[in-house]
Amino acid sequence: MNKLDEFNKKQLKKDLLEIKSGDTVRVHQKIKEGDKQRIQIFEGLIIAKKHGKGINATITVRKMSKGIGVERIFPIHAPFIEKIEIIKRHKVRRAKLYYIRHKSAKKARLKEIKKEPRKKETETKEIKKEVPAEEK
Repeated sequence: MNKLDEFNKKQLKKDLLEIKSGDTVRVHQKIKEGDKQRIQIFEGLIIAKKHGKGINATITVRKMSKGIGVERIFPIHAPFIEKIEIIKRHKVRRAKLYYIRHKSAKKARLKEIKKEPRKKETETKEIKKEVPAEEK
């Protein structure tokens, strides 16, 4: 393992969630303006995930802003990405959702995967004591 691979391995983020195409995400990005820093949030649908899981991995996020489609490409492991939140998950059959660009309103809807609340398994089993039958 050479020095470049070791450096890249240190730069990878460890706390990333499993994100995939069809997820609606909120990306928190650090913006530096002069000597001040602030966080800008970009919320949209992931239409593509590229370049694997390494240091070069990117996601393309698309949102509609005042009727105009806006796409941004974010490097997942970049230091200016503070966090990525998953808002919704959708059921999709494609890895790249480029066809969404040409769809409008109702045609661009995706089927949402609803999370079922996990039921706590409480042991309500009653222990039945067998009473020996009385002999007469």
